[in-house]
Amino acid sequence: MDWLLATYSPPLSVIAGALGLAIVYWLCTRRYRGRFKGSAPVKAARQVAFYSGVALALVALASPLDLLADDYLFSAHMLQHELLILGVAPLLLAGTPGWLLRDLLASVHLTGFVRWARHPLIAFFGFNLIFSLAHLSSVYELTLASEPLHALEHVIFIVTAMLMWMPVMSPVPDIAPPYPALGQVLYLFLQTIPASLVGALLAATGTAYYATYVLAPRVTALNPVEDQQLGGLLMWVGGGVYFLIATGVVFFTWASREEAADRRPGIPQGVS
Repeated sequence: MDWLLATYSPPLSVIAGALGLAIVYWLCTRRYRGRFKGSAPVKAARQVAFYSGVALALVALASPLDLLADDYLFSAHMLQHELLILGVAPLLLAGTPGWLLRDLLASVHLTGFVRWARHPLIAFFGFNLIFSLAHLSSVYELTLASEPLHALEHVIFIVTAMLMWMPVMSPVPDIAPPYPALGQVLYLFLQTIPASLVGALLAATGTAYYATYVLAPRVTALNPVEDQQLGGLLMWVGGGVYFLIATGVVFFTWASREEAADRRPGIPQGVS
């Protein structure tokens, strides 16, 4: 893979966009924080989450992975998509303080839309329908043929994934209140199904669906069908395990909280 490192040139637009986003976040949460209504100091963990999301976006979109994904390997493209929806989106959401997101939504007149879009059916089916349709061969090849359309697709993935995560980790409970804990558990568990269906279809097929990767030079020992099957496994197993872990985290956090509440000592009798 030395040739990959030697020939790859990071897209300057992606680097500029990521750096611009990080700078705007820093200005809003530090220098100009006082201009936002209800603003408060941002915890270090929240800042780390946001900057980690930006860094992961650069790994996905401005590293040799991007070249492999666009021109050579379907499995690399699937890994790129998984990084965006399962890594970048929740990290950016977790890193955005509620007061900043509230003002941002109000400034672009999207408060009502987010309040509507956090409905479980809309959040669930909106994200999964868009992500699944994007992997139809005709749509997939269309986005690969147009760089602006491809960039727009990635933005849509991140935005719809952030909306999908809102019911679990909303920073604006007054606009989009998170679901009750057990509702979050069911919601996250059901997220394993769409990815499993599409991933299993790609993993089980004996036909290569995407012309770009059929015609691409072979840079690994995988043929086009095996590469597609590997990509399907990444979506099926990788995405499924990820959401199962998230389901477990939410459930055990809720169970621990309930157990701690039950064990909280009361006031001993006879003590005034």
